[in-house]
Amino acid sequence: MSGGLPISGIDGIAAPGWSRVADVFAANFEQGLELGSACCVYFEGRPVVDLWGGCADDRTGRRWAEDTVVGAFSTTKGATAICTHMLAERGRLDPDALVTDYWPEYGAEGKDETRVSWFLSHKAGVPAVDAELTLEEVCAWEPAIRALEVQKPFWRPGEEYSYHAQTFGFLVGEVVRRVTSSSLGAFFADEIAGPLGLAAWIGTPAEVEPRVAQLVQAPPPVDVEATRLTILENLGIDAASAPAVLAIMDALAADPVAPRAANLGGAFPDGLLALNSPLVRAAELPASNIVTDARSLARMYAATIGEVDGVRLLQPETVEAMCVVQTADTPVFGAPDGLEEFADLFELRFGLGVMRPTRQAPLLGPSSFGHGGAGGSLGFADPDAGVGFGYVMNRLITDGTNRRAAKLVTAVRDCLDSL
Repeated sequence: MSGGLPISGIDGIAAPGWSRVADVFAANFEQGLELGSACCVYFEGRPVVDLWGGCADDRTGRRWAEDTVVGAFSTTKGATAICTHMLAERGRLDPDALVTDYWPEYGAEGKDETRVSWFLSHKAGVPAVDAELTLEEVCAWEPAIRALEVQKPFWRPGEEYSYHAQTFGFLVGEVVRRVTSSSLGAFFADEIAGPLGLAAWIGTPAEVEPRVAQLVQAPPPVDVEATRLTILENLGIDAASAPAVLAIMDALAADPVAPRAANLGGAFPDGLLALNSPLVRAAELPASNIVTDARSLARMYAATIGEVDGVRLLQPETVEAMCVVQTADTPVFGAPDGLEEFADLFELRFGLGVMRPTRQAPLLGPSSFGHGGAGGSLGFADPDAGVGFGYVMNRLITDGTNRRAAKLVTAVRDCLDSL
């Protein structure tokens, strides 16, 4: 690495002109923010940063190695979206088509006019399931599909939006299965991971298990009020606006649908730490259970905007269509009072399966698209900058103060400005 590695326990490379990313990566460890993590940056189709370090398993002291992989939660959604748009590009799937054109059984209970694009943009009206599902039923796929088929939507599909944390994967994945007669995890393996040589699985094989890092939940903040002030500071909120913003944060935290959306009707009693289970990792959950490394995320996204070792996943016109924001003029389901005034602070701008830049999605520039995951992971591409980016970690920070990926993205921007 240019200039050497900043602290013991970090390994990898940073090409000349990219050492700032290594400095920030090291600083995240020095500030006590990381247990183990990895970061990779592709620039114009080649890797210029590839870093890893720390501890992969605090129970045994196993170090984070070059081939360590980890569960990356909703970063999965970006990979799932890419699969969908590859099929669209091949003429096998139309995002504007009715879901019932591919999946007739889905049309029950007022869902018959649902478009595939509404699955991708979180407008389908089924962010959670009404049925009580066990973990085993969710991992088996079919029980969740049957539950979604007979469910009434929370709102008239297409008219509002709310994050479909887990149902996104079943909804989009079932359309892919109907179109291809293959599961989404298998399609991803055959069409993306295989050709690009990625260490990435939606449905992790048993032989990979010894390489998987153990996820650890960061402890809750000792000083809750100080944490809330830190969040406001990160959002750039002035003192006059602080009370109104805090009230919105409290209302969002009290939303009864969000926990059911994340836990899929109680199927994940251990919350995020369910992804420490080999059973959950082996299942195919196309919204939330990709197991991968930073190198593979960066390489995958780089291949959506250019050629990587002879492989290109999407053509420019497909990327352009994928990135059109679908939620700009769509109300948020159950939005608390005052949200509209501060929409720029809380909005999630969804394209067709990918996030676009907002304060909540710390991407690189206005052309960026990708997806983050609970606890801090992030993958994205920036066509204008020619960048593919990946960051994964095993220490989950969920209190709203997580800035690790954002700091790394800022460092990438600084390096680009200096080239």
